[in-house]
Formats: sequence, structure tokens, C-alpha cells
Amino acid sequence: MYLLTLIFGIVFHKAYTLKCYECVLGNSGTCTDTTKECPLSGQQCGALRVLSYAGGSKLVDLNVKSCALADECIEGSVNFGISRTVITSKCCTSDLCNTQLPAEPNKSNPNGKKCFSCDGQKCTATLNCEGNEDHCISAAVNTGGVQTTVKGCASKQICSNTANPQISGAIGPEISCCQGDFCYSASSTSAGLLLLVAPLFSLVMFS
Repeated sequence: MYLLTLIFGIVFHKAYTLKCYECVLGNSGTCTDTTKECPLSGQQCGALRVLSYAGGSKLVDLNVKSCALADECIEGSVNFGISRTVITSKCCTSDLCNTQLPAEPNKSNPNGKKCFSCDGQKCTATLNCEGNEDHCISAAVNTGGVQTTVKGCASKQICSNTANPQISGAIGPEISCCQGDFCYSASSTSAGLLLLVAPLFSLVMFS
């Protein structure tokens, strides 16, 4: 009986887990692909790219390959006006299929939707949403021990994953989204200009 159980366990494991390439590429370095057997059944092979911009300049270009759950394969962006982070991913369901990283997305254009953004003391500035940003987002961010409200535009996939600890850890503990132009009212903030130029590294959820 033990032998049968062991054989069944091996066959089941092999049948429901993939082997994927694993690689993390930082800002100014390279990495070599290694192979990794996914620890969880149902995981796919994924390749993800996180790009962060501020003032029209690209600050960070982070690339990752590894195993990923289906809901971790997201396409979206978060735009706070002074900074914008774009996440693209490609997932597949065969061994070592994540050979290529996502291409850098084309420059996005305003899509007609508008949200409030914060420019320091007030959250009354108009932000033109871009690409597939179809929600307004509001988050409470702790900077220097002071809690500050930030507002902007976000894609549906970002908003639908706000309960994910990686996203809440990256943006802030209090995140909410709404649909409709200026659906969050204008308000004042409690701190000076918040330089949200750091990328959402915690959105790199592949493990």
C-alpha cells in the first residue's frame, strides 16, 4: 500500500506541476535562466515586466520569469500623475514555455476618463487616465511616519486585486477603487508632495 501511495504521489505531482524558467533581472544587471519545478499544482510558467516612469523618464525596468498562479498574470497600470507603473505579463501552460519576456509596451494615450490626483497639499488636480486605466484609485500611504492620501487612475486588474497583500504592501494598506469620472471627491492631504517614483516591486508576485 505504501509503495502504491508513493507511486501515485509521484505520478500526480509530475502530472500537475510544471517546470519553468526562473530569472530576475534588476535595473543594471543580467541574469541567467535557471529551471524551477513549480511548487503548486495549477501554477503556470510566467514572464512579467514592471516599468516605472516619472516625469516622462523611465526609472525602472524589472523583468521576472518564474512560476505564477493564473490571477498573478496581470496586465495593467497605476498612475498617480507624478509616477506611473505599468505591468505586463505572459503566462503559458507547458514546460519551459516562458522563454521570452514581454516586450516594452507602446506609449499609451489618454482614454477620455478622468480622475483626481494629488499635487502636494490638495487632491484637486485633474489626471487624464491612459491606456486601459478605467478606474479611479485612492490609497493611504505612509511616508516618513505621516499618512498621506494619493489618488489617480488604475486598471481593472489592479483594482480587482487590491486585497492581495503584495499590492496592498506596495501601494498602501487602504486601497479602494471606483468607476466614473472624478468618482472620488477632491480633498486635502496631510503632507507635502509625495514623490511616488518607486516602482511597485511587490507586484512582482511570481514565486
